[in-house]
Amino acid sequence: MGRGDRQQTPTVGLATLAFCAFAGVSTEMAPVGLLPAIATAFTTSETQTGLLVSLYAVLVALLAVPITHATRRLPVKHLLFAGAASYGLSSLVCAIAPNFATLAAGRTIGGVTHALFFSCCIGYAARLVPPDRTGRALALASAGGSAGFLLGVPMVTAVGDAAGWRWAFAVLVGLMAVAGVGIVLFLPDLRRGPAGADGVQGRRREAGAAIGANTVTFAGHYVAYTYVTLLLLRSGLPSAGLAPILFGFGALGLLGIWRAAPQLDRRPRASALTILIALTVGLAGVGAGLPALVPVLIAAAVWGTAFGPVGSLFQSAAIRARAFSPELSGAWINATSNVGIAAGAGIGGVALDHWGVSALPWIGAALSLVGAVIVLMARRAFPPTAVRPTPSADHPPAPGPNDDRPT
Repeated sequence: MGRGDRQQTPTVGLATLAFCAFAGVSTEMAPVGLLPAIATAFTTSETQTGLLVSLYAVLVALLAVPITHATRRLPVKHLLFAGAASYGLSSLVCAIAPNFATLAAGRTIGGVTHALFFSCCIGYAARLVPPDRTGRALALASAGGSAGFLLGVPMVTAVGDAAGWRWAFAVLVGLMAVAGVGIVLFLPDLRRGPAGADGVQGRRREAGAAIGANTVTFAGHYVAYTYVTLLLLRSGLPSAGLAPILFGFGALGLLGIWRAAPQLDRRPRASALTILIALTVGLAGVGAGLPALVPVLIAAAVWGTAFGPVGSLFQSAAIRARAFSPELSGAWINATSNVGIAAGAGIGGVALDHWGVSALPWIGAALSLVGAVIVLMARRAFPPTAVRPTPSADHPPAPGPNDDRPT
């Protein structure tokens, strides 16, 4: 490989990881748009069919850390390729499933895969670049996941509407085949230290702050976002406007990632507080604006933009703490994000039954504010400026633009 190729490796590699995240999120959320067709095909209720999505969150929350720990001695590139193949198998089983039980089994394969795949994506993105570019690298990789919500799910839904839900899963098989080829061609083999060598025992408290703040922030977001259609309808938005507004919400999340990415490395603390305070203000603004449509849409725009970079924010903070390897740090963030999703949906459901939809954004704002307080108190986990760790034999520096670090 020539010098010019080596210089492109981090960007091309991160773009490959972004596509992997896009395909993974599209696979995870596919049943959302296909739910009515699947329910009709197998004569199941839509509530029962909806468990195909929540099954993912439960599996990821339970398995991300133990699976990542169990595979810590294996090459990360090999794990990513195996994950793409496993995702493809999951969608293939779903595409040909003769009954609902087989379909659920296919989704189970996908959920187990997701538990490891995204943990490896996070760790791999961090290893592709020097430590002082971790935030930007993770922002680029996570943008693929946001694009999965924004473009992948509507694409899969459109295929399902036009050709049937089985063909939609067949398209997902093709997406993962492309991802697998990209992993083979464009991701270098990165060496990592011996198992356990990447962690610094004394910094577990800093990692814990990032992981804890991630959990409550995701819970706060999903308390309201799980029921965002109810919030929008309550504000007077006609049902025909839901799709474009939700599309715009996702697009603003991508804008937020793009705007925040450079600052995640330069000023971690200020970036974290700005993002979480903006998220709190946006959610509270939705609550205060109800039931007037225009104030709700303005506040929702702030909310959507602020939430976009949240994942990258806490991923980079957990990795910089160096309490665990980048992959295991990613696993903790992966797991607790899904704990937050499940908890947020559950809290929101209870609040909806007891106090109505107008209470949801206020509860979300309160939880987001708790995340900001954790950041404010955890000064070492979110320093004013990013500190580049001193390289060591056990924790070599991540490769720069001119270093492929082949094994």
